[in-house]
Amino acid sequence: MLSRPLGDYLSALRDATPLVHCITNYVAMNSTANLLLATGASPAMLHAQEEVAEFTAISGALSINIGTLSAHWADAMLIAARTAQEQHIPWVLDPVAVGATAFRQQLCSALLVHQPSVIRGNASEIQALNGLAGQGRGVDATASTHEAAAAAISLAQQYRCVVAVTGEEDFITNGTDHYRLKGGHPLMPRVTTLGCGLSALVAGFVAANRTQPLEASLAALACFSIAGSRAGQQAQGPGSFQVALLDALYQLTPEDLSTIAQMEAVHAV
Repeated sequence: MLSRPLGDYLSALRDATPLVHCITNYVAMNSTANLLLATGASPAMLHAQEEVAEFTAISGALSINIGTLSAHWADAMLIAARTAQEQHIPWVLDPVAVGATAFRQQLCSALLVHQPSVIRGNASEIQALNGLAGQGRGVDATASTHEAAAAAISLAQQYRCVVAVTGEEDFITNGTDHYRLKGGHPLMPRVTTLGCGLSALVAGFVAANRTQPLEASLAALACFSIAGSRAGQQAQGPGSFQVALLDALYQLTPEDLSTIAQMEAVHAV
């Protein structure tokens, strides 16, 4: 049972307009910034080692996406994550294609030491991060959300964080309480970087609702689910869908979030 309506978390986000420091991939920077702005948060894209610690310290939350890695970016991510941990700033890890290379696996292992508030990934990434799967296929999920539920719970318990597995159906857990969320639209996987933007949006929601990271994360996923469904009803293809999604996120009301989200609490997986 939720402690308060999901719409309250969206209201808190828009009231606070939290600054979300995003260390994300080249492909996702523009779209992620637009998604945050449309929903009500304030994005910043910085990755220079010389300034990430200083900027993380003044941010509402940090979002780290390992999509287009380099050694310099990896070092900056570690500095930012350490700063977030030291300053008690919530941060989200998006372990893009973590199972694909040793470099990604090693970096994620090092980042996890700094205790992310939330881990958001597809089913294959969550399984790989938990050591249950081998090579992933890029950023695509080859496993179902249901198959990754046990891995998500294990990660959440081990790192004392929230884990969100997203796909055709979302699964979110803090290791004790679990939820499934339905919605979205089949066009969503046809538009690149939506998952990257969702991770940053989760960071924004947690920044505005620090004491309830599970429910804040669930609200972020519900926003995406409802907005994706609405965008798909009017889109003619991936291009118009992306525009319609931004409009749908902007037009979303707290009442929508409280009444439309198709979620259920899960007591066993």
